[in-house]
Order: sequence, then C-alpha cells, then structure tokens
Amino acid sequence: MSDTDDVADAGFDEWLDAAETGDAYYLECANGHGSLPPRRVCLDCGATDLEEVGLPERGEIETFTITHVPTPAFEEDAPYATAIANVGPVRITGQVVGIDPEGVETGLEVELEITVSETTGERVIGFRPA
Repeated sequence: MSDTDDVADAGFDEWLDAAETGDAYYLECANGHGSLPPRRVCLDCGATDLEEVGLPERGEIETFTITHVPTPAFEEDAPYATAIANVGPVRITGQVVGIDPEGVETGLEVELEITVSETTGERVIGFRPA
C-alpha cells in the first residue's frame, strides 16, 4: 500500500470500523445536508462545519443492478446485486447480501452491514434485507 492509498482511505476506514460496531454515522452541515466520510465539505452548500450524526438503522433501495459478468476484482462474488439505498439524508452504494440477487427490488427495506468481498478479502458496504 502506498502513501497515496493511506490518504485516499483516511476517514473511510474509520467509518467502516464504526459501521461494523453499529455506530455508523453521516456528516451533517448546519443546513441539514448529509454526506459520508471522508468528505469534509458539504456538497450542497460548501459548508465546512460538519457534525457527526448517527445513521438510521434502516434504509430503502432506490435503484440496483445485477452483475453476472464482473471485473476480475469481484469474480468470486458474481452474480451479485449492487444498490443505491436512501438511508436518512444520505444515499449509500453497496452490495446486497443475504438474498438471491433476483429477489432484490426497488423499495426493499435494508440494514447496513459491512461484509467482505469473497474475491479480494477487502471490507465492502453491504445491505441486508431488514
């Protein structure tokens, strides 16, 4: 791992640690806009004074796609569903776990779960049906 990798993951690895222990959070500016670390500037208004706020336990899948032919980095995980879920004021992208990919649908209520890629052994954001 290079020094550049350390910088790129700064904040995000800490967030993954918090999410694994049930303490996931998002960053909120004074105007109520939400984002996830490592972002330190509000995307909506440019504010830099962001507060950590507990992430709701459940969210809802907004959209998804099923991958049958993956890149080599996720070869052992296929087929799998990747989704964008609305979780409170933030949208999070993750892999849907604990359900056959064909059973995933828009509106499915999910809970955040940090899981491990079968191919890379790296932690990834996952969504488990609630």
